[in-house]
Amino acid sequence: MVRFRIWLATALACGALVASLLRAQVDEEKPRDQAGETETRAAPTPHPKRSPTPKTKRRQAPTQKPKSAKKTIDKKKKSSKSKSAQKVETPRPRKTPAPQVEEASAASETPALPPRAIAVPTPTPSPQPKAARALAAGGQAQVVIEKSGVEEDQGFEPPPSPPARRGFWFWSRPVSYRYLTSSVVDAIRRAPVKRHRWQFIVVHNSGTRQGNARVFDYYHKHVRRMQNGLAYHFVIGNGTSTGNGQIEVGDRWRRQINGGHVHSDYLNNISLGICLVGDFNRDQPTRAQLEACEELIRYLRDRCGKTERGTIPVKPHREMNPPRWATDCPGDDFPYSWFRRF
Repeated sequence: MVRFRIWLATALACGALVASLLRAQVDEEKPRDQAGETETRAAPTPHPKRSPTPKTKRRQAPTQKPKSAKKTIDKKKKSSKSKSAQKVETPRPRKTPAPQVEEASAASETPALPPRAIAVPTPTPSPQPKAARALAAGGQAQVVIEKSGVEEDQGFEPPPSPPARRGFWFWSRPVSYRYLTSSVVDAIRRAPVKRHRWQFIVVHNSGTRQGNARVFDYYHKHVRRMQNGLAYHFVIGNGTSTGNGQIEVGDRWRRQINGGHVHSDYLNNISLGICLVGDFNRDQPTRAQLEACEELIRYLRDRCGKTERGTIPVKPHREMNPPRWATDCPGDDFPYSWFRRF
C-alpha cells in the first residue's frame, strides 16, 4: 500500500509538470499565430477587387475627364468655325454698276461664296421693254415671269365680211349660200375664234335614222355623262326630226371649247365635229345634207383662217380615231369620194 501511494503521488506530480510545460508552450505560440493572422489578413486589403473605394474612383475618373476634354475641343472648334465664318462673311465688296440693283442684292445675299466666284454681269445699255420690278420690302429680288404663247401672241381671228342677203328679214339667207341661214351665220361669226385654234374638221354620222341636236345633247349629257352635253359642234338634219339639210349650231362652238366626238383628248381639242343625222351603214346621206355640209365647211374655213399647213383639212371619223379605237363612222355607205372636193 505504501508503495502504491508513493507511485501515485509521483505520477500525479509528473502529470502536473507535463501539463505546466504544455501550457507554457501554448502561451508562447499564441502571439505568433495572432501576428501571422494579422499579417495574412492585412495583406489582401490593398487588392482592388475587395476594396470598394478604389473601384468607384476608377469608374468615375474616366467619365469626368473626357467631358471636360470634349467641351474644350468643341469650344475650340466653334471658335475656329466662327472665325472662319467671319472671314468668309466679310468679303471685299466689288464695284457694281448703279442701274443693276437686283444683281447687286443677289450677290450680297450669298456670302458663303468667295469674292472671285461671284459673277458680275456687264451693264446692258439698250433699254428692255419689260424691265424687272423693284426690290420687295424684305430686300429679295422678285422673279418676273413673262406670259407668252398661242393665246397672247396670235390673238383672235377676225370674222369675214357678211355676205349679201335676200328674202324677208325673218327667213333671209346669204345670196351665195342655200342652207346657211342668217341665224347660223351670226352664231358662227359671233364666236371668239382664236387663230390656229382648229386644225381639222371631222365628219360623223349619228348612227340613228332620226334625231336632232336637242336629242343628242340629252343623250350625251345624261346617258354618256358628258359634262358639256352635245359632243359635236354642228348637227345637220335629214328631214325626220329637223329639216332636210338644216344646220344646228351646238353650244361647244358658241363657247369655243373642245369637242367629244373623237376618242382622243388631243384631237378633240383641235378638231371641229359635224354630225350628219342617219345610219350610213344602211342608208346614204341625203343630197341636201351633203350640200349643207359643204357650205358649212367652206364658211368655217373662212371663219377659222388657215393653219400652218394651209387650209383646214376635212377628214372622216374613221381616219381620225386612234387605231386602238377603230370605227366605221361615218358608215360604209357614205360616199367618200365627196371628201375630194376639199
